[in-house]
Amino acid sequence: MLAPDVLTPDVRFEGWTTQDWIRFVRLWQPRASPDREPTRPRGGVVVIHEDGHVLKLLHTRHGRLDPHSGPPAPAEADARALALRTGQPSALGQVARAHHASWALGARLGAMDEVMERFGARARRGDDITTQALQLVTIVREMIDEGAIASWPQRLRGIPIPTAHVVRRTLDAVCPDGHALVLGLFDAEGLWVSFTARRRNGSFDVIAGPDELRPALGLLSGDWRRDYRHLARAVEDRYAPLAFGCFADVNRFRALQTDSHAGAWAQAVAVRDVIIAPMPVAVGVGLGVDAARYALKGLGVLTQRIAPLAGLAPFMDAARARMAKITGKDVGALLGFDPLAALRALLER
Repeated sequence: MLAPDVLTPDVRFEGWTTQDWIRFVRLWQPRASPDREPTRPRGGVVVIHEDGHVLKLLHTRHGRLDPHSGPPAPAEADARALALRTGQPSALGQVARAHHASWALGARLGAMDEVMERFGARARRGDDITTQALQLVTIVREMIDEGAIASWPQRLRGIPIPTAHVVRRTLDAVCPDGHALVLGLFDAEGLWVSFTARRRNGSFDVIAGPDELRPALGLLSGDWRRDYRHLARAVEDRYAPLAFGCFADVNRFRALQTDSHAGAWAQAVAVRDVIIAPMPVAVGVGLGVDAARYALKGLGVLTQRIAPLAGLAPFMDAARARMAKITGKDVGALLGFDPLAALRALLER
């Protein structure tokens, strides 16, 4: 029997106005600090090369460029070295900077055809969209290792590719069958945007925006820490019981997306800058581990600065070992990587 896909074949999108959809998409767009925002590089450059010569140069914002404008792309023999040299200027980085782009992708002539040929050879009739997407990412990662494809910068380097089974197991832990999950973000005027997904028979069959939920919210108080309950109730009345709900002020949520400090999310939940209700066990364990890392980091600083506390080092090592054991129920442990770290890597500029 085939495993269900992440999305049903007849998945329904509803409750999205143009403004709601634009808001939701922009919520996940890369961004830079305010002082860099007007001048930061934008878009990307795709370089097709052979034997060290640029054959085609394409900018995602400006279209086709003169292949001879800017430094040459690396030859095939140099592509592997390019992928392994982190923290040093690269040929692709020089191309990106020359054309004021934030990223660059280099591919040997024929590499894209090779990707599709490998994908066609490995794809099976019963593969769902999740399996196919992960298979495609795996093939691209293989060709990066072989030197046929290179990228700059390597934001997701070291993050493993989960299997389709791991993805489904993680979804089971966060949103069991017959339930829904919701992200609700508020501003001074009320509900800014929301995202609701309902899971039926192992797959999501509804992806809903806020437009059809707003009438059910009634007159809001202007305090999102109280108003979020109305959104949660509206989702349960219209779609399914909630398994996971995340509610916050939109500006605070945006700041947390790229906050790399240990314990940032745990602290935000503790002071109700973010409200998670209900909270699945896997998410609760992850927040607990985040808070424990923050506490251990602070204690580590103290033991280094205060000599009498140096004797606590063995206890700290034992605490870290214990923390490593309990992460087996954490979302990050289920996936094999920290999803928040991956999100920060994609959004930070």
